[in-house]
Amino acid sequence: MNADHPGQPAVPGQRPEKIVHEALRMEHDADRGRYALWHRDVFIGILGYSTDPATGIVTLQHTIIDEAHGRRGYARALVTMVLDELRAAGTRIIPECSYVQDYLDRYPEYQDMVAE
Repeated sequence: MNADHPGQPAVPGQRPEKIVHEALRMEHDADRGRYALWHRDVFIGILGYSTDPATGIVTLQHTIIDEAHGRRGYARALVTMVLDELRAAGTRIIPECSYVQDYLDRYPEYQDMVAE
C-alpha cells in the first residue's frame, strides 16, 4: 500500500483494496434516495439513487464525497458497501454515476448486477 494515499496500490496496475478504513458506517435514507457514509462520527459523503417501482432496478445516480475527504478511498468504500447490500437483496442496477461505472470496470465481479 502507498503510505501517502491509503488504499492506493503500491505497484502500478495493481487493484486497490475495496475498503481500507475501519469504523465506517453506512446509513440508508430511502425517503431521500441516498446512502450516507460516516467514518466514526464524521460525515464523509453520499451515493444518490432512484428505484424504478415497476422493476425494482436501482439507478445509481451520483457519488459525492466531502472535499476534505477526497482521494482517500472513501468513494470506493461507499460504492462497495452499497453494491454489497444491493447484491444481498438481489437488486439489479443501472450505473449512471461515472464513478460507479469506473468502479465496475476495476471490479468486474459486480458486473452481473448491471441490468441489461
